[in-house]
Amino acid sequence: MIPSILSKDTIVALATAAGHGAIAIIRLSGPEAISILHGVFKGKNLQNQPSHTLHFGTIRDGEKILDEVVVSLFKAPSSYTKEDVVEVSCHGSPYITEQLLKLFLKKGARLAEPGEFTKRAFLNGQFDLAQAEAVADLIASDSALTHQVAMKQMRGGFSQEIKALRAQLIHFASMIELELDFSEEDVEFADRAALHRLIATLQRLISDLLQSFEMGNVLKNGVPTVIAGKPNAGKSTLLNALLNEEKAIVSDIPGTTRDVIEDEANIGGIRFRFIDTAGLRETLDKVEAIGVARTKEQLRKAALVLYLFDLSSTSPAQLQEELKTLDLPQVPYLLLGNKKDLATLQQLEAFSGFENLVVLSAGTKDGMEELQQTLLEQVNANEAITGDRTIVTNLRHFQSLKKTDDALQEVIQGLDSGLTSDWLAADIRRCLFYLGEITGEITTDDLLDNIFTKFCIGK
Repeated sequence: MIPSILSKDTIVALATAAGHGAIAIIRLSGPEAISILHGVFKGKNLQNQPSHTLHFGTIRDGEKILDEVVVSLFKAPSSYTKEDVVEVSCHGSPYITEQLLKLFLKKGARLAEPGEFTKRAFLNGQFDLAQAEAVADLIASDSALTHQVAMKQMRGGFSQEIKALRAQLIHFASMIELELDFSEEDVEFADRAALHRLIATLQRLISDLLQSFEMGNVLKNGVPTVIAGKPNAGKSTLLNALLNEEKAIVSDIPGTTRDVIEDEANIGGIRFRFIDTAGLRETLDKVEAIGVARTKEQLRKAALVLYLFDLSSTSPAQLQEELKTLDLPQVPYLLLGNKKDLATLQQLEAFSGFENLVVLSAGTKDGMEELQQTLLEQVNANEAITGDRTIVTNLRHFQSLKKTDDALQEVIQGLDSGLTSDWLAADIRRCLFYLGEITGEITTDDLLDNIFTKFCIGK
């Protein structure tokens, strides 16, 4: 359990986005939060009011009324930070919020550092470090799935799994540590066979979490999806159809797209980063050649490739030859037969034997729903949408889990080779250390600074 850290100073910050708006909220937290506001508030005596209450009044600087406000009162420990917290809802004028902030600073508060409210909540034991990081993910969520994953982590789903793993290891660690106290008597308190089974189980669980990071990274950062193909295959038309806007210039002139055009679209809760590229062909045009080189570079970095070809002017043999010369990297790809509205029935049937093929017309948007469903299947989105699986989205968590997995493997090797209790204990302590890094049971000031400085100031 993380000990409570009672702060001596009171912090203040704007908790809503800067700029004009109907209302703005200024948040104060710390031992003097209520008394600072009480000193400038004209209304009820805030120091005598119960927690979780709202109070209307005015904020005054001397005799000057700065604004009419509603004050939300949260008394320790029943608040976000477990300190006294007040939130001032004022009119959303940048001038008003500036004047109120200056007044609170003059009365003894200091400006909060980025993420300091959440950092105080963590230090005071409101939640663990993984949950605190999920707060930032929740704020940044821009789809149903990223919201769902962040909400589950913020409510402790991921943390509970890590703590359960750690608790099982702690039991065996204590037994092995006990053996060290009786080393001269050559006794074993920890059942080596049971420990071996436990480590194998933990490895399977951690392996599942590590594998989930690929999905988590997709959910958090979007799927880099490259649209490639010969000139005039309809790549720019497809991009526009996927984005539902005229993002790229469409022309019958080959080589119109000479640079990478990128934009995002949310499909079924997954964010796809679609990248329209220059048509793949040999060219003497220096500018177009640069575009083709950039296309090949994007293909190497893609998580998914959509290879577009014209059904009405391409034969199966030509497509096979294109794919050979393309030399697609080892990433999933879909073949998109475009311009089905211009193709004959015979031409359509000629491609029936191709796998991973979606037939569509980007111009008329016929087949777009099938394409979207196929895209979701390619990134295994169905499992993330319907399952209760824990998804790792944080690179720091992934790295700590990987170190844990490596340390567990050393424990297995030690058990197999008959390693003595002191060496086994050291390896298990390493596992506990890396798992503790995730939830913040093991932490450093540098780690906390690195995490919380990425938060917005008012959070």
